[in-house]
Amino acid sequence: MKKLLPPFLFLLFIIAMGVVCWWTGSNHQLSYPYYLLGVPIVIAGLVLAKSGKKLFTERSVNVMTFDDPTGLVTDGVFKYTRNPMYLGFVIAMLGFAVIMGASLSSLLLTLVFFVITDRWYVVFEEKKMRAKFGEDYEAYCQNVRRWI
Repeated sequence: MKKLLPPFLFLLFIIAMGVVCWWTGSNHQLSYPYYLLGVPIVIAGLVLAKSGKKLFTERSVNVMTFDDPTGLVTDGVFKYTRNPMYLGFVIAMLGFAVIMGASLSSLLLTLVFFVITDRWYVVFEEKKMRAKFGEDYEAYCQNVRRWI
């Protein structure tokens, strides 16, 4: 799993969400038009993820999860969350779960995605950031929460 990049895991989980809902005939908690409330949630999540990536690109900071960090970005959306790209993916996935009728299986897959992201990717990246940026990163962690 070390080489499975977060955007691909995100896409796999979205596909799995649809397949599981269809395959199991999951009981949907929301019907039309209420499940359409998931659309703006998906959009908001993707905009958040994209804004974090845009800041990395503008500052020529490495965005690849498994490569060494090349810079510490602490402004923009990074003033509010240390992981706006991951948070954006989780929010978007929650929106997809709502679109799929907020079935228990889709909500559980969202939770599993969150746990994998938090316990695997974020912990891995934080170790690298601490090793590379030391006290600057620790100070940032004291001022900005991991998620929200």
